[in-house]
Amino acid sequence: MATAPPPDIVLTPLHGDARPLEEWLTTFHLASVVLDPYTNESAWILPTAVRIMSEMRGCDARVNFVVTATASETRLFLGPLADDFLVFVDPERAFVKELALQTLPAFVFLRFDGTVQAAAEGWDPPQWRSVADVIATTTAWIRPALPIAGDPGPFRGTPALV
Repeated sequence: MATAPPPDIVLTPLHGDARPLEEWLTTFHLASVVLDPYTNESAWILPTAVRIMSEMRGCDARVNFVVTATASETRLFLGPLADDFLVFVDPERAFVKELALQTLPAFVFLRFDGTVQAAAEGWDPPQWRSVADVIATTTAWIRPALPIAGDPGPFRGTPALV
């Protein structure tokens, strides 16, 4: 089960300056899809995650990807998506550790007060739908349909801490 990270943990975006989590949460919640670019499972879920993030882009949450790689490796993994979304790099998996995630990919919703309101690990469509429901309810937005034709079948994911 995901836990609230400390407010002073630093998140480093691909574009811009690294800042503590509490500064990323001053105005908006964070809706994060956490990916490990070295696994098939994160590659399998990427198109679905992009669809979810695209559909939720206008809500009162900063939709983003957290990628457990360096900036250059993240750009290779995401390709042009690296310029289309807010992307944080976490090569040491510090943010992943602080969230206490056990399995990636993961979908995590942090409220602006820093609390974890919902989280799903691995790809379990009903669990991801529950996270999207919490985000939609909190931000008065419409939840994307999950799953849809073309989304992968459920899978467990891979260990978050290698």
